[in-house]
Amino acid sequence: MFDFGIAGYQPLWLNRRSDVVREHAQRLRGLAGRTLTGVWMVWDRQDDEWFCDCPVLFDFEGEQVEINHQKFDDLSLTWNTIDPAGQVRWPGFDLRWRTEPLPGLHALRGLSLTRVELLDWTGLDGRDLARNVDLSFVFGASRVTVFNALDENGLSFAPPDRRQRSHPLD
Repeated sequence: MFDFGIAGYQPLWLNRRSDVVREHAQRLRGLAGRTLTGVWMVWDRQDDEWFCDCPVLFDFEGEQVEINHQKFDDLSLTWNTIDPAGQVRWPGFDLRWRTEPLPGLHALRGLSLTRVELLDWTGLDGRDLARNVDLSFVFGASRVTVFNALDENGLSFAPPDRRQRSHPLD
């Protein structure tokens, strides 16, 4: 199993919303009411940009959810397994963990999580090959979504796209 160059990381790939709900809904629901204390991303120091292939870590007062996407529809959620003080070893890259490297993330630190939503990609008239599940954290009027950007992670601060169906985990 590929560990993305991160000691101790063992992704568990799921493909359907029902699988994510079965494996993680209770724990994701338990994040509601907690304060976001940090977001960690892997940063490519040579190109000075986010290295989107590695997991994104959201820390809610000591409960860390680790989110990663690959291929068209693989989503992995793991919990408290990655130490952002550790090294990321990926041949040919100079990678380091960085906290809130994007302005939108820094603005969310200190906010209380209202709810978690799973977003199903419905595509165009149901004919889209991608059938991925994305994870969205809602903080009152603000939100951040880690989405499948076709074999890597993407990040959005906007409401769900009209081609996504939201499923709140209440």
